[in-house]
Amino acid sequence: MKNRDQASACGGCPFHRRQFLAAGCAACAGAMGLTRWAHATRASDDNKLRVRIIYSLHAEVQPGPDWPNVGFDFRPVMREIETTLKNGCPDIEFVSSMATGREQAVQIVEQDKSARIDGYIVYQLNCWNQVVQTMVATGKPVLYVDFLYGGSGGFLVYTAGLMKTHPNFGFLSSSRMSDVVQAAKCLKLANNGAAAGFGDAVARVRQELTQAPGDLSCGPDPVKTLPVADWRTALRQSKILLVGRELGGSGAKIKEELGIEVVEVPFGVVNDAWSKADKDQARAIADRWQSGAEMIADVTRAELENSAAMFLGMKSVLKEQNANAITINCLGGFYGGHIHAYPCLGFHELCNEGLIGGCEGDVRSAVTMVALSALTHGRTGFISDPVMDVARRQIIYAHCVASNRAFGPAGPQNPYEILTHSEDRQGAAVRSLQPAGYMTTTVEFEASRKQILFHQGKSVDNIRDDRACRTKLAVEPVGDFEKLFRYWDEWGWHRVTAYGDLKEPIFALADAIGWKVVQEA
Repeated sequence: MKNRDQASACGGCPFHRRQFLAAGCAACAGAMGLTRWAHATRASDDNKLRVRIIYSLHAEVQPGPDWPNVGFDFRPVMREIETTLKNGCPDIEFVSSMATGREQAVQIVEQDKSARIDGYIVYQLNCWNQVVQTMVATGKPVLYVDFLYGGSGGFLVYTAGLMKTHPNFGFLSSSRMSDVVQAAKCLKLANNGAAAGFGDAVARVRQELTQAPGDLSCGPDPVKTLPVADWRTALRQSKILLVGRELGGSGAKIKEELGIEVVEVPFGVVNDAWSKADKDQARAIADRWQSGAEMIADVTRAELENSAAMFLGMKSVLKEQNANAITINCLGGFYGGHIHAYPCLGFHELCNEGLIGGCEGDVRSAVTMVALSALTHGRTGFISDPVMDVARRQIIYAHCVASNRAFGPAGPQNPYEILTHSEDRQGAAVRSLQPAGYMTTTVEFEASRKQILFHQGKSVDNIRDDRACRTKLAVEPVGDFEKLFRYWDEWGWHRVTAYGDLKEPIFALADAIGWKVVQEA
């Protein structure tokens, strides 16, 4: 799923990964006139609070790849939301609309000038549709709700910015619909002209609803780390290949601060290596994946061999370039016809070997994986699109790629499954069922700011929800769960998570190189 790296137009990020797809879907949905799908859930009653529910999404049935997945039917979801709110808040009159983005949100605001609307509930069903910003600007109380594994990227990025500047903005990310009802009851403040205190009121409810911390004691994991001087030497010997994306000015800063070289490589180099991969070797690797997987669903044998050829192609390019890391603008390459196999299984295999396979052409996360691998003798970690759930006090790290050697190349293997890439149901991807009961460390290294974003948590579960990315490692965070909502607008959506209690070595190396650790929790 696309990462939001910096604040800018389109919700905090330059266009990359699949924004062009989401924009296209929004345009199609706009042509269908989704804002005209508006109705009252009950007859108007002037004595009742009147609240508009706005569903922020591409279309009723998702036409293209994005979270949760192509073909997803939102109509039952919207019916459940409205029924639950109607039953749970009988003293509120609800009307509802759908909006694909800013233009339709503005139309709704104009429409509501001739109607009495006391507040809004904005449900983020797809990730990057910008609707909530327009509603918050009205000054009326706005409850912003995440549809977990559907709208979570936009929800987290937009929430982090709005919560700091708009007291009429409240938010909730929970797997329990009853929690939404409790938060919606805070909208009654609007009857008393107290929109300015709405965000604080929702925050109090959210904190009451958040599950209490559990037992955070962890299983033994005596991870060995390099001394800082040796770690720096290892970074200076590292090279990242950035495929299908321009590096811009960040490469010089990465080289200056960390010593890691980043080199741009065109799609054609990887595609050519894929096409020339040894077919017998590809079949042997596919055999191994097939025999090792606990389950294979909707992935053909031909696609397994195709993914194995991509792995061999990437590995040959790494060898030719004397590099130990590769990150590919994978969806841009696949949908643009520049590459002809998803690299997900190949990234999985590279990380199992202690090399770096990084998703989406995300250089910062690839740098982070190189830094972690060097520090820990090969624990690369994995990139994720996190989701927050107050009902379970969990952060869930979701992506279609992860190693199944969480403790490094020499460590034990954990089970894995081979499924399609979730959002478009094509290709082959990995659900790595990672071990529960261990401390994990989640970081991002940002050379331009000389900062390391940091939090930790105990691995507790592997989530099998069919929505969104295949691997979903659930972790209970150490520290302040509420604080974890604050940094997504500054740092984007991606995080890199590795097994091991790495707090002491991370802080030590930050001190040694003059960087600051930003503690998310």
